Amino acid sequence: MLFGSLSIGKLAAATGTKVETIRYYESAGLLSAPERTKNNYRAYSSQHLARLSFIRRARALGFSLDQVQALLGLSDQKDISCSAVDLIAREHLAEIDRKLKDLTTLRSELSSLIVQCGHGKISECRIIETLAPEAERQK
Repeated sequence: MLFGSLSIGKLAAATGTKVETIRYYESAGLLSAPERTKNNYRAYSSQHLARLSFIRRARALGFSLDQVQALLGLSDQKDISCSAVDLIAREHLAEIDRKLKDLTTLRSELSSLIVQCGHGKISECRIIETLAPEAERQK
């Protein structure tokens, strides 16, 4: 193996990433193809480790793969304004806020149904009644 290089297994272990995911990131262009050893094994560098760690952290924060790709492209341009990065982050935050609003509404609706549960028979269950198709409810 090349000096200072990591096998795909070691890279996976170091970043908590599945080997298949690393290969996918390579095919998607998020990670550059690594050099190969004499035995044709992948030999990842410290740059691969840093880039994969960046990708994993961005994904953990909920950024889409397209957003991660854009952020990686911007991170490679050290001398430009970070306004584009800020815009991506703000758009992502707005999407999170929309999802939180939707989840809060869903939680309220489900909570209301649960409160209405009389713990009686299924034929009188408000939750089942609400989930049933409209035609079933009118019977």
